[in-house]
Amino acid sequence: MPVKADAKIVPDFEMIICPPAESFRWNTHDYPFFGAKWHYHPEYELHLTRMTSGLMMVGDYVGEFEAGCLVLTGPNVPHNWISDIEPGRVVRDRDMLIQFSPEWAERVTGLCPELATLRPLFQDAAHGVEFLGATAAAGQRLLAQMGGAHGAERILLFLQLMTTLARNPAERRTLSRLSPSCERMPLPPELDVALRCVLENHGEAVDLGLVASQCGMEPQAFSRFFKRHTGHTFARYVILARIYAACSLLTQTCRPITDICFEVGFNNIANFNRQFLKICARTPSEYRRSAHRIGTEARADPFREIQAYDTGTERVAAEKYRSPAKHAWRDIAAFNTVGGRPAERSGRTGA
Repeated sequence: MPVKADAKIVPDFEMIICPPAESFRWNTHDYPFFGAKWHYHPEYELHLTRMTSGLMMVGDYVGEFEAGCLVLTGPNVPHNWISDIEPGRVVRDRDMLIQFSPEWAERVTGLCPELATLRPLFQDAAHGVEFLGATAAAGQRLLAQMGGAHGAERILLFLQLMTTLARNPAERRTLSRLSPSCERMPLPPELDVALRCVLENHGEAVDLGLVASQCGMEPQAFSRFFKRHTGHTFARYVILARIYAACSLLTQTCRPITDICFEVGFNNIANFNRQFLKICARTPSEYRRSAHRIGTEARADPFREIQAYDTGTERVAAEKYRSPAKHAWRDIAAFNTVGGRPAERSGRTGA
């Protein structure tokens, strides 16, 4: 079938979130992978294709890439790397990346005059930037080191990585001729309705069929739609909503953990503790002690630094979707533990 001259390949919108108490997200994933597609998101992304070669698409740029390709894309720049591999082959940990919000980038560059030198790099990222030579090699090493780093060490490595990438403009090239529009774009309306339903009712049993009906979709079609946009099954998203609401209460209050468990929608403490440990890599009591140990430097709300991932509407949308009664946040849709996969469930999701 011939392609119309005015036909456009529309990228999918992807929702991303940092884990609690982290300023940016580090991740690896295989290829093929459901998230490895033509997509965009409001975060910066430094993306390393560790293995294979193939076709790279960044903005309006299309060209070949080789193993070791290191690219920084700015907010809302669509991107994809298509490996030339035989059907059925799976390339383990093909991609390694970090993602961080524009607000985080602005805070870093505004911290002191020395870090203001990073601004030209972030500005160039609006067109997509590929790194070359010694800069690319050093960037790969530092990006890999981040995977095993924790706490302040991650921040130091991030600063070292960004200053390394910014140091020599001659070893980077911009890719796309056009940068994304600054016009704010809303979420797909069905996703907007679904997120509202979950975050306003996560303290109770949340029925997939009822939410699908409110979105005007059949349950099976809604499940596929929801996972394509969030990276998680609907059931997994509800669990994340409850855990992240619990994080907020653990940080801001001294209420008993058992009370918080039932407040956010879990039916038993054992399941709450298990899910919390799986998602946050620590128990609820350890999480609370860590937050309180930080003292006056602790964030008043652990999700103020996590942006709502409507394109271009980060802070506004984050406040818009807050549930005062439950202190839940809408921007919890795509938390991915390294190497994790969303649980496959459907139907009623009372935990």
